Amino acid sequence: MARIAGVNIPQNKLVHIGLRYIYGIGDKFSYQICKDLEIPKVTRVNQLSDEQILKIREYIDKNYTVEGDLRRENSLSIKRLIDLASYRGSRHRKKLPVRGQRTRCNARTRKGKAIAIAGKKLTPLKK
Repeated sequence: MARIAGVNIPQNKLVHIGLRYIYGIGDKFSYQICKDLEIPKVTRVNQLSDEQILKIREYIDKNYTVEGDLRRENSLSIKRLIDLASYRGSRHRKKLPVRGQRTRCNARTRKGKAIAIAGKKLTPLKK
C-alpha cells in the first residue's frame, strides 16, 4: 500500500485519482504531479514502483503544503481573524456564514440542524 504524506492511497485507483485523497491536493495538482514526474494517465497505484512512489513523495514535500501543515495554517488564519475581532472573525466565532450568504432561510450547513423552539404557539385572535 502506497503511503504518501501520511495518507494510505487506495491500490486499485488511477494515480491521478488516488493522489486526491491527500488533503491539499485536488484535481489540478494531481494531474500536474503526474505530468511533471512523467507518470502515464492509465497507471494504477499498485503498478507504481518504489522509486516512483519515492519521487512522488519527495515532489509533494518539496512543492506543496499538505495534510497537517495545511490544516494548521488554515486554523491559524481563522484564529487570527477571530483575535483581530474583524467582521469575518466574528462570523467565524458565531458559526455563521462568512462570505455574505443570507441566513434567514438557508445556511443550514453552517448553522447545524434546525431546532424547534418550544412553547412558541400562536395566540388565537380575540374578537
